[in-house]
Amino acid sequence: MPSSNKNPYDQYKETQVNTANQGKLIVMLYDGAIKFLNIAAENMSSPRTYDVANSNIIKAQDIITELLLSLNMADGGEIARNLFNLYMFFKKQLLDANISKDPEKIKPIISNLKALRDAWDQISANESKSDHTNMGGKGNFIIEG
Repeated sequence: MPSSNKNPYDQYKETQVNTANQGKLIVMLYDGAIKFLNIAAENMSSPRTYDVANSNIIKAQDIITELLLSLNMADGGEIARNLFNLYMFFKKQLLDANISKDPEKIKPIISNLKALRDAWDQISANESKSDHTNMGGKGNFIIEG
């Protein structure tokens, strides 16, 4: 429910989230994690503002936790198991990067998140095309990972 107290950007983002398909929501989560990790890495370099780096790593970890919780382990098979292991690895590496304040430990995670984001973006685009060809019917998009 839109509020007149929200700025136009917040209203736009809320509408974007409320109208996105499942694949697009996952892409948005990846985008957020990548954004926060880039901010964290920048703040671990000169000038070093570790409080900003810490809060952004925690935001990215929270997003990765949401991605973990979205996995359908019962039906997702090997893909879900592999994503689970990957997300847990990311969380461990981010904890280590946050403790050591080493931006080099964040860069491989950003790279992997970008690759996963691009894959989900492609899946989401294919799902959108499928929805349009189904004459308004719902697609069969199932989140398995």
